[in-house]
Amino acid sequence: MKSQDAQKKQRWLPVVAAIIRRENRVLLGRRPEGGSLAGLWEFPGGKIETSEQPEHALTRELREELGINAEIGPLHFATAHHYGEVGVLLLFYEVNYWTGQPEPLHHSELKWFTPPELKTLSLPEANRNVLDRIVALLK
Repeated sequence: MKSQDAQKKQRWLPVVAAIIRRENRVLLGRRPEGGSLAGLWEFPGGKIETSEQPEHALTRELREELGINAEIGPLHFATAHHYGEVGVLLLFYEVNYWTGQPEPLHHSELKWFTPPELKTLSLPEANRNVLDRIVALLK
């Protein structure tokens, strides 16, 4: 007989994240107060909606969160992480090109960071778990 915990269906959220570079820096946003993981720095992106392709989801999220039109490049890697009973599958894509000036439409602030600075930031665990891979990619 299965335990009650094993009978619970695990919930997974598919999420896309952008690696947006300018010179030797990468863009991150600070999560707004009042929401989950408030105050932490994150790579811009968001949830993939039902029947939406990941690249299209990232294009939409960057328009909604930053006010930019982005050309999405290759998928660099994927990672999974659990926040309590919710699992997150996180896909990191390169942004090849964008038009418009990034603005904090969703985040409390935006900032460009060098790879060494990334290691000093308060990040969500899902981002921190792959930070070494991200920094290696940025070099």
